[in-house]
Amino acid sequence: MMNVSQTMETEEDLLTCLHIKLHHPQQSCKGLYGLLPLGTGSRHSADDPLRLGRDAQACTFALVDVRVSRKQLALHAYRTPQSPDMLFTIQNLSQRGRLSVNSSELDYLERTDLPDKALVRFGEYEMLIIRESGEAKGSFEVDFEVLAVPPSRETCTGEPSMTPVVETGSHAMNSFPGELRVGLLGRLESDETCYS
Repeated sequence: MMNVSQTMETEEDLLTCLHIKLHHPQQSCKGLYGLLPLGTGSRHSADDPLRLGRDAQACTFALVDVRVSRKQLALHAYRTPQSPDMLFTIQNLSQRGRLSVNSSELDYLERTDLPDKALVRFGEYEMLIIRESGEAKGSFEVDFEVLAVPPSRETCTGEPSMTPVVETGSHAMNSFPGELRVGLLGRLESDETCYS
């Protein structure tokens, strides 16, 4: 018969940790992360999915943003017979929007395995999720952090911009209306093309 102390996790067991680093272009002027436990790790049972969305009652963690779905995404912990590690899947719970994981898009209720390091995008949010392995089997830790720059820029995993660049080589010029661009760049010759 197995001793009870052998089956219970102890405080000394190293927890698997999901480091979730967030960025939103308007995070400095809006209280988007007001309900998240920033800078402090929180422990979660591995048999309960971790949900992120706008609804603080239905989700484990909530974002204060009306553009976020009530339930945006879920992280599910699992283990395999081949590995002692706690692994995770990520599932899109939003009926309105897509969720991308390292450039692979997920539609409503689709899920995929979460790699050890993943860039997750939905709406204008970017999340870099890094899994740090631990020994505990029944629970894991989540640690939120806010990044000053988008993780796609920080990790050089940005997707190429689909906006054509005018011959000035400046992407910023493309954001001006056509009339203003003409004033700044001068008249275009009839064989030159200007993209809006």
